Amino acid sequence: MKNAGILSKVVAALVVVGLVAAAFVWWPRGDKVTVTGEFGRAVGLFPGSDVRVLGVRVGTVTAVEPRGESVRVIFEVDEDVKVPADAKAAVVAPSLVSDRYVQLLPAWTAGPTMKSGATIPRERTAVPVELDRVSQSLDDLMVALGPEGANKEGALTRVLDTGARNLKGNGANLHEMNRNLSQAVQTFAEGRGDLFATVKNLDTFTGMLATNDAQVRRLNTDLSKVSDQLDGERDDLAAALKNLAVALAEVSTFVKDNRALITQDVDQLTALTSAVAAKRDSLAATLDNAPVALSNLQLAYNPSSGTLDTRANVEGLDDPALILCSLITGPTGTGNTNLCATLQQLIPKGGLPLPGVLNLPGLSAVPPALTAAGATAAAPAATAEPAAQTPGVAVRGADVTLGGLLPKEKP
Repeated sequence: MKNAGILSKVVAALVVVGLVAAAFVWWPRGDKVTVTGEFGRAVGLFPGSDVRVLGVRVGTVTAVEPRGESVRVIFEVDEDVKVPADAKAAVVAPSLVSDRYVQLLPAWTAGPTMKSGATIPRERTAVPVELDRVSQSLDDLMVALGPEGANKEGALTRVLDTGARNLKGNGANLHEMNRNLSQAVQTFAEGRGDLFATVKNLDTFTGMLATNDAQVRRLNTDLSKVSDQLDGERDDLAAALKNLAVALAEVSTFVKDNRALITQDVDQLTALTSAVAAKRDSLAATLDNAPVALSNLQLAYNPSSGTLDTRANVEGLDDPALILCSLITGPTGTGNTNLCATLQQLIPKGGLPLPGVLNLPGLSAVPPALTAAGATAAAPAATAEPAAQTPGVAVRGADVTLGGLLPKEKP
């Protein structure tokens, strides 16, 4: 008896566990995601219709509620199925007469997911075109083009007749036109990158013009003023252009008649410019030194006496043999060295004495202070009596410069 009681209790416990498990499996649970979709129409959609992702059933429609110009469809999706937060919904008709279902797209790959209570707006929903609506649209078109519509006065018939006459015999041309149009479209498609870049650059350009609207308006105003001024001077401009045409004709005739001479002059000018270009360093040095030379010349001129007051600083005259040897041997020192040695023996190192007076025609007498070799005595004072004059030769006295040695022109 005792064992039978224990066995009955175990059986009862197992039954209870089984019932709980069955209830857990079959009892409706709340692990569903409820979503509401706004559709333009919901023909063929009922509670219990499938909700699918990529054709796989993931939920069911729970309610279909008309709302004025739209239909609200409430459906549930299994919680373990992830749907993108910005998913779209479309009513799909597998065939013309079967029930329809709601398709969610795209399938989730990454990112936020749709939560329970979310709403898909009408902008993200789509419904198929109904066959009766297509038939009705075709019927409306036929009525509009029929005898009670556009063809009431035979206008459509005349258009068709005219088109038939114009297209008759032009099938090959139409085919060629369509082929060329296809090639043009293909060219545009291949160059869409450049086309889009051009449009983008145009957008940037127009944006820049909009930003600088004030400057653009001022530019247009200035151009308008210039146009008005040119319009006012149109007679003078016409005359100037006419004279220019005459001048150009004369120039053309001159060039044609003197082509050989012009060619020769151009060749000579080319040679001249080449020579000038070759001497550009010398010309640059001349241009750099010429102002200094002219300034020195201006400073050397003595306006009171009409002379150039200069002093020659010639060195090395105390050894004439050395000067002659340097002239004979040249700058390289490879000349006649034997003749140079002979001159050094004949001419004393102190040099040859100069005569007391250089009696040359037209040259003033050299002051006595310069005639003695190695003399360092100063010239006579300005108040001393002038030296005896040689007939026809004037003596300057104390002025021992080159300007003083030159004769002075008579007034």
